[in-house]
Amino acid sequence: MQTIKAAVCHAFGAPLRIEDIQIRAPERGEIEVTLDAVAICHSDISYADGAWGGSLPAVYGHEAAGRVSALGSGVAGLAVGDSVVVTLIRACGTCCSCASGQPTQCETPYDGDKGPITTVQGGKLHQAMATAAFAEKVVVDQKQVVRISADIPKDAASLIACGVITGVGAVVNAARLRAGQDVVVIGAGGVGLNAIQGARIAGARRIVAVDMSDAKLQTARDFGATDAILATQEKPWRTAFKALGGRGADAVIVTVGAIPAYDTAARYLGRGGTVVMVGMPHSGATATYEPVVLAAVGQGMVGSKMGDVVIQRDIPWMVDLYTQGRLKLDELISGRWQLEEINEAIADTKAGAARRNVIVFDR
Repeated sequence: MQTIKAAVCHAFGAPLRIEDIQIRAPERGEIEVTLDAVAICHSDISYADGAWGGSLPAVYGHEAAGRVSALGSGVAGLAVGDSVVVTLIRACGTCCSCASGQPTQCETPYDGDKGPITTVQGGKLHQAMATAAFAEKVVVDQKQVVRISADIPKDAASLIACGVITGVGAVVNAARLRAGQDVVVIGAGGVGLNAIQGARIAGARRIVAVDMSDAKLQTARDFGATDAILATQEKPWRTAFKALGGRGADAVIVTVGAIPAYDTAARYLGRGGTVVMVGMPHSGATATYEPVVLAAVGQGMVGSKMGDVVIQRDIPWMVDLYTQGRLKLDELISGRWQLEEINEAIADTKAGAARRNVIVFDR
């Protein structure tokens, strides 16, 4: 067992505590990654606040990049020293969902209470989201990582692990947006900006960003939105219709977990359009729809988890677009923080202005 530093959640809603924890060596099919960067995702914050329950104490964090520092037996295609993106997508490869090409829906359960980390006394410490990346090192399944060039900055690469694949993937995989179609993106935060990028890359005719912040809407334009609409105005979907030439959108991507956004999302749709549900409200929250309208004009709604990606297929082409300058990553980073500053970084993220705050480890 090694002793490493980690940010541990001992009580929902309480500040994380920086402390020593124990991490075991990788076992069969696993790798150890020494982290260079981990981004703070709103899902980490929601878990730490108790929005979805879970086991405590726990180490959160799931959007990371680093270098392989040890290999378990049976690992193929990776070597010590490789630069990798680390994701939470732990796919068994053999269940129905995995075999059908949907690894984000893997049906094989994973018990994070029995993962590779423990307290220094050897007690239970939950490996949240099969990753626990608010720490100096992680031990994860080899299928959770994708090798990247060592030239890619790790702070930028960490964003690909969740926010980028979730936003871009929601457009290209879930909505299956085609060139010339129109899209509305509700929420111009980190995931929303990536959905906007995905729509631009896919060749959307019009990309309408909807948000409650003028500053975020200006940023949305920088990332490719053709039109920006304040959600606080009366019936903003009418303004969207005007921007789209008097018709609704082919796809509406909801990237925030706010119920009012879900209640109104279908109003932005055109005939035959689809709402893609990405943002995750707290457990127990409900939204309402008028199903007769959706049925009458052939509209639909679909959930999208982690952009419906196959990481070994989708992350390499996204990295390639970044190296070409066609996918913005560096511009997504609002601030770089040390692990000891994680509570301040979380507070800054909660304030709403940050796109992505990244914890960096000085090596």
